[in-house]
Amino acid sequence: MRDFFRGLYSIYAGLLFVISFILIFPFFLICIWVPGWQAFGRKINQYWAKVYFTLIFKPVHLDMRCKLKKNQPYIFAANHFSYLDIPMMGFIPGDVQFIGKASIRKAPLFGYYFKKLHIAVDRSRVKSRAETMRRAGLALDSGSSIVIFPEGGIYSQHQPKMVHFKYGAFRLAIEKQIPIIPVTLSFNHLILPEDGRFLLGFHSAKMVLHEALIPEKDTTEEDLKEKCFEIIQKQLNTDNGIK
Repeated sequence: MRDFFRGLYSIYAGLLFVISFILIFPFFLICIWVPGWQAFGRKINQYWAKVYFTLIFKPVHLDMRCKLKKNQPYIFAANHFSYLDIPMMGFIPGDVQFIGKASIRKAPLFGYYFKKLHIAVDRSRVKSRAETMRRAGLALDSGSSIVIFPEGGIYSQHQPKMVHFKYGAFRLAIEKQIPIIPVTLSFNHLILPEDGRFLLGFHSAKMVLHEALIPEKDTTEEDLKEKCFEIIQKQLNTDNGIK
């Protein structure tokens, strides 16, 4: 019976996602086509995320432990267990560009929007990964923050335990001297598990923005990566009752 209600809820949430995206897509197109308006398109994305989670009765508890400075770009690095992670990252303030898998570009309408306003990476191609880091660097130089999932995709088989992080985000943080904000998405693996059934659960949603990690002159990529991993994993363990 519980799965029946989850199924109804999932159909409602899925239809609402599609319909709401189609309704705002013309506004995305305007922001894509008008030079210099891309940041407005990403702002629309943030409003859409907040409205969408409200309409599916899934308020997001945002635990802000960092003080974000105005006009300071950041690298937001989050755990990645669920397809729900990407829309929820729309709650991050400021102009933010997402780094996502190239396969997103194949999605009707959404793929075009993502390709034009964010950054797609094909991790199977070295040249594509290098181009992604170049574009991410340009985004940071222009004052935009970036969102990245350093696990590289949804790979963990023992959630909420993460798999090892890749180095790209941390190398970029050191090169550009950009603070990294570790982000914990505490319960998305319970709300929308990666089990192929696409059934939304009724668990509450929580996002923790931790204090910034500031790269120092003697900071190594390994140090920064391990510290970020430790902070996020510790919060996942705490929130999910794991000792």
